Amino acid sequence: MKKIRLTQTQAWQMEGAAARWYARQRASAPQLAAVRRYAARLAEGLPAGAAVLEVAPGPGYLAVELAGLGFAVTALDLSRTFVEITAENARRAGVRVAVHHGDAADPPFADGSFDLVVCQAAFKNFGRPVRVLDQLHRVLRDGGTAVIHDMNRDATSADIDEEVARMGLSPLNALLTKVPLRGLRNRAYSRERFEALAAESAFGTCDARAEGIGLEIRLTRSDIWV
Repeated sequence: MKKIRLTQTQAWQMEGAAARWYARQRASAPQLAAVRRYAARLAEGLPAGAAVLEVAPGPGYLAVELAGLGFAVTALDLSRTFVEITAENARRAGVRVAVHHGDAADPPFADGSFDLVVCQAAFKNFGRPVRVLDQLHRVLRDGGTAVIHDMNRDATSADIDEEVARMGLSPLNALLTKVPLRGLRNRAYSRERFEALAAESAFGTCDARAEGIGLEIRLTRSDIWV
């Protein structure tokens, strides 16, 4: 059974049975409803047919939702298992998602390819975070936005318990989800640390908002020098 292996540019990579277990846990009705709401929020202000890249989509539920809203969606994941799962989920939903196997630190896309880049629950796993930010900046069009949603290092154990309670999991799977979340929190970024990373990157700045277990970062590419 393939689990999680280390790579040079991505600290954690799920493969095999571990990836498939994760995909099943993320497929509960409450979580899929939350994904639909999040997709609708991301869609606000995007032009019709906008080009969207999801980095590290995991099982691809968000990518599928965004494609269903009419956007031209591309997904990039280092896990071959997640590439397969995302492609299959898109096929079953009857939508088109262009799924690529590759590294977030070296995405195989031309400069200025996307209006929006999204990365959920994966940024803390990247071994070269500033390099990844620079690459997100490169593939965005002028005025495009990168939205990174990940765990907040300052989340409390109570925040984690509350988040897992909303997932609609069985008692055993809830426990199996809480334990790694508490470990992953140690590798996550605080708002202040992410602001420092953004300052080192081509973006230069970001809008960082922390709430409970989550940290949402918005970074905009602007080619206008002031």
